[in-house]
Parts: sequence; structure tokens; C-alpha cells
Amino acid sequence: MGNRASGTFDVTLTPQAADDNGGGNDNGLTVGRMTLDKQFNGDLVATSKGQMLAIGTKMKGSAGYVAMEWVSGILHGRSGRFALQHSGTMTRGAPTLSITVVPDSGTGELAGLAGLMTIEIVDGKHSYGFDYTFGPID
Repeated sequence: MGNRASGTFDVTLTPQAADDNGGGNDNGLTVGRMTLDKQFNGDLVATSKGQMLAIGTKMKGSAGYVAMEWVSGILHGRSGRFALQHSGTMTRGAPTLSITVVPDSGTGELAGLAGLMTIEIVDGKHSYGFDYTFGPID
């Protein structure tokens, strides 16, 4: 990737009504739903709104989540909007996470944006790293 942005963010997760996975689920697991609101600071000054689905298992430390969010703001002086797609798993306490810019979701001065974001949580404080490029736009 050609560019790197970093900074911190605050997030508010609001639980929504759970889903019993359409019935037929014999292990008692439900799909948890949450809305998310973020405020990014640093090289990305933006707000975002999104939705998350998650399942925790009976095994402590094992879970999975997916999320989609729209980010609106300014990235290194360029304004616009773009979408992020999250896919995360926790296997007995070992996390894996992929956060990718949805292809061709960039608008305004962020048209053509592609990239990968990482999240780190230390002592309850959230930070991000964002490696990105700009490709051709039609």
C-alpha cells in the first residue's frame, strides 16, 4: 500500500434485538446484533455508522463477527465517504481480523480508495492503522 494513516477512535455499540438464527438452532446460540457509531481522530477525521452481527459460542474465548460501516470525513486532507467491511474471529482467545475498504465505495475526493485497516485495543483505548491507495476511477 502507498499511504499510511493512523490515529484513535471512540466507538459506541448499541445492542439490538437478537435473532435465534431462524430457528432450527439446536445449540442455543443466537445472532447478536448491534449498531455502531464511531468518531475517528488523527489522520482520518471522520464519523461512521454501521451494523454488526456476532455469535459467541459455548467455548470461552471463541466467537465470530461481521460488520459493515459507512465512514464520512477527511483522510489526509481529502473529503468523502467510503465503506468498510469487517470479518473477525476469536478462536479460544486468539483473534483474527480483516477490515477492508469495499471496492468502489469511495465518493468525492476519496473515489478510487482501496485499503486495509487494523484495530488495536490497549487498556480500553482504540487505535487504528490504515494502509491505502487510490486506483483509477471511471
